[in-house]
Amino acid sequence: MDELANPYRPGAGTSPPALLGRDELIDHFGTTVRRALAGRPGKSVMPIGLRGVGKTVLLNRFAEIAEQEGLAVGFIEAPESGDFRVLLVNRLRKILLAYDNDRKTAKVLKALRVLKTFTLQLPDGSRFAIDVDALAGTADSGDLSEDVTDLLLAAGEAAQERDSGLLLAVDEVQYLAAEELAALITAIHRTTQQDLPVVLVGAGLPQLPGLAGDAKSYAERLFEFPQIGSLERDDARAAIVVPAADRGVELTDRAVGAIIERAQGYPYFLQEWGYHVWNAAGASPVEHDLVEAVTPRVVKHLDDNFFLVRFDRLTPAEKTYLRAMAELGPGPHRSGDIAGQLGVRVESVAPRRSGLISKGMVYSPAHGDTAFTVPLFDDFLRREMS
Repeated sequence: MDELANPYRPGAGTSPPALLGRDELIDHFGTTVRRALAGRPGKSVMPIGLRGVGKTVLLNRFAEIAEQEGLAVGFIEAPESGDFRVLLVNRLRKILLAYDNDRKTAKVLKALRVLKTFTLQLPDGSRFAIDVDALAGTADSGDLSEDVTDLLLAAGEAAQERDSGLLLAVDEVQYLAAEELAALITAIHRTTQQDLPVVLVGAGLPQLPGLAGDAKSYAERLFEFPQIGSLERDDARAAIVVPAADRGVELTDRAVGAIIERAQGYPYFLQEWGYHVWNAAGASPVEHDLVEAVTPRVVKHLDDNFFLVRFDRLTPAEKTYLRAMAELGPGPHRSGDIAGQLGVRVESVAPRRSGLISKGMVYSPAHGDTAFTVPLFDDFLRREMS
């Protein structure tokens, strides 16, 4: 069929044709935003889940809702290396300058001055064009939590004065340094206490609640951490059937069932199978045999792109550790069982496990347990490392 008309959209953070199975969470976020604008900010959300479940897509939807409600949005992807503060300054500078260009007010001017002061403390010496004088004594203590709090309080007051609000949307939150995460949580805690229209949402891997709790013990009272997983069967079916039906194409029940089974209901994998099946189909309806014929091509595409890009970041020792996990199955697995598979003591491979957690390849769903953050990664490892 016509590849230009292909409705499926596999990609990193790319919105699918239909965002399914997340309605309750989206509605809840809309309420959160409206309450913040009304001066009653409360708990916000940080969706967590494995790779490929649509966390970034959901975060983008949150940003759209916030903009529709009149909030200014700063979207940040937390860097694995580099300074988060520079990204924060970039987003807030853009928002505050837009406020200032539209109508100059005292609170906006103060926020720009506080931002200017904050930039003078950046450790890498970055400089930004902010044509105001720094405000000495604010956001210049050298303590990151204190300074980010000063900055977000000033930005929140400026937004409030403009009958607006501020949304900070942070993707890949698990990559924030402990000090950076603690500073953000502290700042949001304070803006909430001051009833300012500032909302922080984030998305990250399953270890995020633990990281947030380690950073600040009251994080669980500021955020909800909904688990985002694979789609229920009806939603997974709709993710395949509805986009095709919109273009007058049908898939047989067996064909849809085969796609869901191969993709295990994960949104990204559903889009990949749908995309390749569409391109290979000659006409409607699409039959089960075509799905089976295309599957090796889809698997190779995932191996060469989705899986290999993560695999290549690992050291040989880390690859061996993950291969031992894969031999045990999809997981989670006890640390002792993995060490036993390697034929070594648990203590000797603990640094490898810690390194893999830091790289976002595994997480600990419970004390002493280890699980993959990438769905179907055990299958890939068995193919890649015979």
